[in-house]
Amino acid sequence: MYAVIRAGGKQYRVAPGDVIRVEKQATGTDGKVEFPEILAVSGGDGQIGKPKSEARVVGQLVEEGRGAKILVFHYKRKKQYKKLRGHRQSYTAVRITEIAFDGQSFKAPELPKKEPKPKKVAAHDHEPEHEVKTAKGQAKKKAAPKKTAAKKAPPKKKK
Repeated sequence: MYAVIRAGGKQYRVAPGDVIRVEKQATGTDGKVEFPEILAVSGGDGQIGKPKSEARVVGQLVEEGRGAKILVFHYKRKKQYKKLRGHRQSYTAVRITEIAFDGQSFKAPELPKKEPKPKKVAAHDHEPEHEVKTAKGQAKKKAAPKKTAAKKAPPKKKK
């Protein structure tokens, strides 16, 4: 099942679970995005139907950001004319969650919840600083760091 939608003046072929980057979109309070312009819908058997008013494509906001910088350089030779401008296009990344058409609804599978990684216990919390355990588990004394004398600047030569 896929659909062809228009967003930001461009056309995208989307299926449930796809993540697309579209031009900056206004999103609702819950982060849902609905695409009003649906150009075509495929039922899955290869047939493509013209969408009717009941066709619906819904997405979930993933992130908002700005793309890579593009440099626009205008130059006219022999005229001492150079102009350099930069541009970063804003985008909205949307994950397509549902395509509904002709009484059927195709939903994307739910993403697994990420569990936070357990915090690692630092090695210096358990052992004193001056002892290091060897591979056999025996304590080994660690040499204290040597102090170096401050360098003095060489005296200036008189002329």
